[in-house]
Amino acid sequence: MKIVLLQIDKTDQAYIEQGVQEFSKRLSRYISFETVTISISKSTRSRSIAEQKQEEEKQLLTRLEKSDCVYLLDEIGKEYTSIQLAQQIQSVLNAGKKNIYFVIGGPYGFTDALRSKYPLISLSKLTFSHQMIRLFFCEQLYRAFTIIKGEKYHHS
Repeated sequence: MKIVLLQIDKTDQAYIEQGVQEFSKRLSRYISFETVTISISKSTRSRSIAEQKQEEEKQLLTRLEKSDCVYLLDEIGKEYTSIQLAQQIQSVLNAGKKNIYFVIGGPYGFTDALRSKYPLISLSKLTFSHQMIRLFFCEQLYRAFTIIKGEKYHHS
């Protein structure tokens, strides 16, 4: 079992990358975890928003298989408490899926086609940049595993 955070474009914010690396290191005690970044060309970034989202969709779909469990991190998704997220992850682990992908789209989010294909998770009613959400998600994933293991990181 492996969990992959699949994200569009690298971050240029060192503190975000440092935080993601810290939580990735902590997560390694519980599960195989990696981040995969899909680079989108500058020429694509000069196109319309719809064209950018289409290219991102194309790139994402080349990395996902039918057997993968995939969640899109999206502002219109279902909100979970930390405990509910831990329970959701535990249920996927119990189902024996090979990989769980959590996907962060580009600056304009996902196409409607992707949104209808995969379940959506929202981390907040607030809107965060697609770069900031990486750090917030990694912390929540770590928190979920400490909840699953009954450790004291989460105080409920």
